[in-house]
Amino acid sequence: MKKNNLILILLSVVVLLLIGTTIFFVQRNKQKDAEMAEIVEMMNFEKEQLEKDYSDLALEYDTYSSTIRNDSLVQLLQNEKIKVQQLLQELRITKATNAKRIAELKKELATLRTVMAQYVHQIDSLSAANKVLRVENVEVKRKYEAANETVKQLSKEKENLTEVVTRASMLDISDFSMITLDSRNRKTSRYSKINTLQFNYTIQKNITCPPGMKTLYLRLTRPDGEVMTKNPDDVFLYENRYIAYSAKKDFEYAGETLSDVIYWKVDEILQIGTYRADFFVDGFRIGSFTFEIKK
Repeated sequence: MKKNNLILILLSVVVLLLIGTTIFFVQRNKQKDAEMAEIVEMMNFEKEQLEKDYSDLALEYDTYSSTIRNDSLVQLLQNEKIKVQQLLQELRITKATNAKRIAELKKELATLRTVMAQYVHQIDSLSAANKVLRVENVEVKRKYEAANETVKQLSKEKENLTEVVTRASMLDISDFSMITLDSRNRKTSRYSKINTLQFNYTIQKNITCPPGMKTLYLRLTRPDGEVMTKNPDDVFLYENRYIAYSAKKDFEYAGETLSDVIYWKVDEILQIGTYRADFFVDGFRIGSFTFEIKK
């Protein structure tokens, strides 16, 4: 009898242990399922946020494309927008649990945003340049109109005057050279060290040219055709219209050969390529030369 009771007790203990173990594993599985559901929910949220970021980026490209007038830049923006839309479409059909591809698409988004930032900088630069150009054009137009009105008022008087300055009395410039200087005004051939451009020239002897104080205008043109100037008000009259100049220098001319220099302080990133230097005195172009800027 005691033996039977002992067996029953042992069986009861075993059953209780089995029940406890079962309950433990059931609770543990429920906890794991809850944790997994929470992870999946977070991954779905992350995917939704990533889709929103892609949609916002595509909208930014639309906005910029509609506000600029540069056809080449618009085409580049459209190409990037198509790439964004393609990746967005792929993201929408990618499962949120595909952590590897989601991470890759997130990295792609970071790259696309970097590209967008570069385009925004380019657009801002173009906008600023266009604004300066519009202001310059308005001022040049105003001065031209004022000068044109003055010419009209004096036309009758000028009809009775003999032209003093002719082609025969034009000055001529030669022995042109350009030297690149560093910040200590020492000659340098290193592109990164260029701080000043020094232009050497000689004005030839011409006894038919009226002597006296004169102004030499230097007009520098970059490889892209733009005139280098410090101020939109820096203009002078040439062939009945005002044009921009880069630098000017007053000098006294006595009819003899005169060697001199003029400088251009470099305040911008110099383009690589061929530049043109035009010299003007007394309303005439007296010399035109080219020089190279190399890296």
